[in-house]
Amino acid sequence: MKNKNNSISRSNRTAAASVLVVVLILGIFAALYFYAHDAEENTIKPTEYAEYEKGRVVEILMDNCEVSEVAENAYRGDQKLLVKVTSGQYKGETMLVSGFVGPIYGEPAKVGQSVVLSINTYANGDHTATVYEYNRTPIVFLILGIFVLVTIAVGGRTGAKSVLGLILTMVVILMVFLPLLMKGWLPIPTAFLLCSLVAVVCFVILGGCSKKVLCACIGTIGGVAFSMLFGILTQKLLHLDGLRATDAEALLQLRQTGTPVHIRGLLVAGVIISALGAVMDVAMSIASSLCEINEKSPDLPARELLKSGLTIGRDIMGTMANTLVLAYIGSALCCMLLMVTYSSNVGQILNREQIAVEILQALAGSIGILAALPLTALTSVLCLKPLNRIKRKGH
Repeated sequence: MKNKNNSISRSNRTAAASVLVVVLILGIFAALYFYAHDAEENTIKPTEYAEYEKGRVVEILMDNCEVSEVAENAYRGDQKLLVKVTSGQYKGETMLVSGFVGPIYGEPAKVGQSVVLSINTYANGDHTATVYEYNRTPIVFLILGIFVLVTIAVGGRTGAKSVLGLILTMVVILMVFLPLLMKGWLPIPTAFLLCSLVAVVCFVILGGCSKKVLCACIGTIGGVAFSMLFGILTQKLLHLDGLRATDAEALLQLRQTGTPVHIRGLLVAGVIISALGAVMDVAMSIASSLCEINEKSPDLPARELLKSGLTIGRDIMGTMANTLVLAYIGSALCCMLLMVTYSSNVGQILNREQIAVEILQALAGSIGILAALPLTALTSVLCLKPLNRIKRKGH
């Protein structure tokens, strides 16, 4: 009975510590959020501006779109549409809208279809609109809902916790990280700080405050740190500044208008964020495996436990590193195909900045995994074996 009460008391203390850690880190995120958004309400709206609002196609007044065999039977042309605005300050108004159709614009709009409008308002009060994109929001939320339901159905309580961690991660990146960059925070240290906090809170939500979670946190933060350092070093060696990346020109224009965003660090910040998930996966796998082995074989020597951890890590290493590399190759497939089409010189392809960036990102993420494996294994052994010795002395 006494042992049972001690177990309940220890469980309550662990739960209390877990709640305290989660609340503390969420408090940090909340403070950063309010700091990043504190000036938004005082921002004066310009006399000329663009808004993106939803609308529904009521009537097609003109349509000269034709199928283009050169563009793999995609439509080319333009349309004149009557669209009823369903959101924003012009909600309820029916507008005459221009719609451009083509491989880079999309397919022709149809009556009853929901679209996103780019509405330009001018200083004299006039406004015009064009079709910006299809309204994919309902389908996106439907897909996300299916993903959440399947994850919870398969993973149960653990699946629900993982979904909660994923939502938190996305909220922090979109609502905290990006606004902080717009206020002039340096991308690399900001990404590393927020990713470290996200990793800790996700692990605590998933497994509570325990030695396993502590080891996974140390391994994750260490692995991400190695990715960051490798990315910084490789960026300098490859002479990559990030100023020729996609949308960098638009960010440079923002700097000219007074927005203090730093562009040069975005490349390595992206490496940190993209490596986080894989490094967390590896670190938790190693920590969980060694904790399970130690629980089943408490008399196993520390050296053998470490050897087991490294063996498990080697098996994980090949697939996880391969996963990262293939993910980046897949994302750059169009670029690589274009390079091969216009040049058969491998050296010329490798010297292109786009390819060098993909190589940097893939290798930096893999370095993070390689660093997390032995670091998590060593940390787990140091945390687990002293506890076993104390227990044996007590008996």
